[in-house]
Amino acid sequence: MTKRRAHTSPFRRIGLIGLIVVTSLISSLPCRAQLLYQISGNGALNKSYLFATNRLTDIAFLDSVPGLFKAYAASDKVITEFTMLDYEATAALRTAALLPDTVRLQDRYTGEQYDLIDQSLQLTLGMGLDKLGRMKPQYLTEMYRTEVLRKWAGYDESRSSEHFFEDVATQQGIPVYGLDEIGEAIYMMFDREPFYWQCSELLKVVEYPEREIKQERAIRDLYRRGRLLDITYVVSSPDNQSTVSFSDYKVFCARNTTWVRRLQPFLHDGHAFICLNAIYLGGENGLIAQLQSAGYRVKPVKAK
Repeated sequence: MTKRRAHTSPFRRIGLIGLIVVTSLISSLPCRAQLLYQISGNGALNKSYLFATNRLTDIAFLDSVPGLFKAYAASDKVITEFTMLDYEATAALRTAALLPDTVRLQDRYTGEQYDLIDQSLQLTLGMGLDKLGRMKPQYLTEMYRTEVLRKWAGYDESRSSEHFFEDVATQQGIPVYGLDEIGEAIYMMFDREPFYWQCSELLKVVEYPEREIKQERAIRDLYRRGRLLDITYVVSSPDNQSTVSFSDYKVFCARNTTWVRRLQPFLHDGHAFICLNAIYLGGENGLIAQLQSAGYRVKPVKAK
């Protein structure tokens, strides 16, 4: 799939000023300030819960989400994007991250561009292309981007709220299930963009790391206010010049259709606690809307 070609996003037609106005109007609705949702109906005998996560948000923030720990305590399983539970899955991911022997990164860049990437990786990750040059560009982009954001946000992976409930469930012996199979996870991590575009994105992220920070700052601030639809606007806006943009969001939306189908057995058997990145949930094709289209009642969990 090719990224950032001309598209028919409604946000492009609205324009920047219109987008700001629409965002302000919609964000004033109280039902949008929400991170935790209850799922019921469509033949499901029990209630399940859907929680939006953000990896740059500290676990201390979880105490501020009304009903969150009560919802988790009422659940008998945790559902997340992908679980890496065995050696075979880990080995498959490591193999998939490597370039074919016949492909060399230096053949895709000018000498000046190659040196810039090498120096940027060395300064940020402590390793240059002499050690990382066999990795796929999409993987290098994510490694570099993650470290840039970690330094900017003071991100401590051990205190990230993104995988908190998955880790707690594992410690408690509660089953944890992933919605993506190993092949799909590999595709999302390493292969969802054509190689030439991966090379372009890698160059762009080392040239303009401030764009990644700008986007993540906006997403994190909106997340802390529970404004999932606004997160959709940030990603889908034509003004977004980061490496996570409109075409990525389209991929996420297409995957949501598969996720709704895979969620149904969990929703109809016991109480599921689903925790997924907030970027997947909002918008007319987000997971919440697709669950509703499938016949489920998805309503905010409010403070009592």
